Amino acid sequence: MTGVDLQFIEGFGGARLAVHRMGPSSGRPLVLLHGLFSSAEVNWIKYGNAAVLAERGFQLFMPDLRAHGASDAPHDPAAYPADVLVEDLRLTIAALGLGDYDLGGFSLGSRTSARGVLAGLRPRRLVLGGMGLSGLAGWERRSAHFVGAIDRFGTIERGDPAFVAQAFMKTMNVDRVAARLLLGSVDDTPPEALAGITMPTLCVCGAQDHDNGSAPDLAAALPDGTYAETPGNHMSSVTFKEMGRAIADFLES
Repeated sequence: MTGVDLQFIEGFGGARLAVHRMGPSSGRPLVLLHGLFSSAEVNWIKYGNAAVLAERGFQLFMPDLRAHGASDAPHDPAAYPADVLVEDLRLTIAALGLGDYDLGGFSLGSRTSARGVLAGLRPRRLVLGGMGLSGLAGWERRSAHFVGAIDRFGTIERGDPAFVAQAFMKTMNVDRVAARLLLGSVDDTPPEALAGITMPTLCVCGAQDHDNGSAPDLAAALPDGTYAETPGNHMSSVTFKEMGRAIADFLES
């Protein structure tokens, strides 16, 4: 497997953000963002999708979002203004000196990537993984679910809809104070705003993943959207290398 290098850049408010780098230095740059409560290691590296993309010649830059992974997780509410993840993404791309690049994400990473484009980022191609049309517009409902899981952490029993979120937070040793603050900084992206995402966009999603609504509907709503189905549900789809292959195929097409 290609080695992974770790560097740190300065995000909003001076937060120290980790960026995992993998693949040939001469390869086409691809920035990949992970999902909520996860990390670049879990979403992209651990199960081999980063290796698939690196072997196809891409140079990967995989940040840990603030309050996740090896990045800072400040407890000051001032460190979480509206769309702080978008500002972190902008600063990351600038610090890496990327001009011509591709951008993608999974779940919260997809939401951040889409909002980054609407805020002015211009990747050549965009990848939205684990995301559907209603998921982009329905963040208030999703956020309330995760805030509830944080507030009831340690008391949620098997069978409760929030049990999986609690279990994942335990596995990932999530800083729940920082995560709760971060959840309040994310905003909805209404369907009418999607007209501003004009570059070719792949909506790749597990066949059993309905957590964020319909990925085919999202692809159809975008000016230049394509849908690709891969195995798994919202938790397991990143463990199948078909996701990495679908991303590579789209970026090379």
